[in-house]
Amino acid sequence: MTQDPVTSEAADASSAASAVPSRSSADGGGPVHGLGPEWRRGDDGLLFREAARVILLDEDDRVLLIRGHDVDQPDRSWWFTVGGGIDDGEDSSSAAVREVREETGIVLVVEDLVGPVFTRSAIFDFYAEHCRQDEILYLARVPASAFDAVDRAGWTELEHDVIDEVRWWSLDDLDRVDIEVFPDRLVDLVRGLLPVWDGETRHLGLVRE
Repeated sequence: MTQDPVTSEAADASSAASAVPSRSSADGGGPVHGLGPEWRRGDDGLLFREAARVILLDEDDRVLLIRGHDVDQPDRSWWFTVGGGIDDGEDSSSAAVREVREETGIVLVVEDLVGPVFTRSAIFDFYAEHCRQDEILYLARVPASAFDAVDRAGWTELEHDVIDEVRWWSLDDLDRVDIEVFPDRLVDLVRGLLPVWDGETRHLGLVRE
C-alpha cells in the first residue's frame, strides 16, 4: 500500500483533514497483533478477504480519504478510500454503508450508493503478512458538512493504531501529493465518474502494491 505526504500548498483550511491524535498507554495504545477475523489464509499462503469501499464526494467533487500506515513501517503512509472487510453473511452494499459509518461517522443507507463503479484485487504486505484483497467500490455523494471531525467511536483497535488522518481532498490537490494513493490513479478514476456515472462497472484487475 502507498500514500502521499501532504504538501503545504494542498493543506488549506477549507479542506484540512482532521488529524488523529496518537494513543497513549493510558487509553490502550501500543501495537495490535493480528488482523481482523474476516481475513482467512488461503491455500497460497496469503491472507485473503473481500472488502467494500466507497468513493465519497462532496458538492465540490472533493473526495474523503483516510491516511494510514503499517505498524511495521511507521514512516511509510498512504491515502486510501473509506471502507473495509465484508463480514460473514453481509453483502457488499451493507458492508460499505457500515464501514462509512464506523470510519467517518457519516450515516448512509444502501440507496445512497451508486454502483458498484469499480472492482479490483490487490496483493500487498501489511502487518508483517502477505495479503490479497478483492474490492468492490461504490460512489456516494454527501455534503461537506457531513464530515468535519474525526469520530473514533466506531474504529477497531487496529484502526486506532494505523489510521493517522481523515480529510477532504480536491482532485487537483490530490493529484499533487507526494505519497501513494489507493487505488492507483484515483484522481483519473474519479474524474471518469463525473458529472454522473455511466452505469458501467469497470474492472481494474489485479495489482501488486
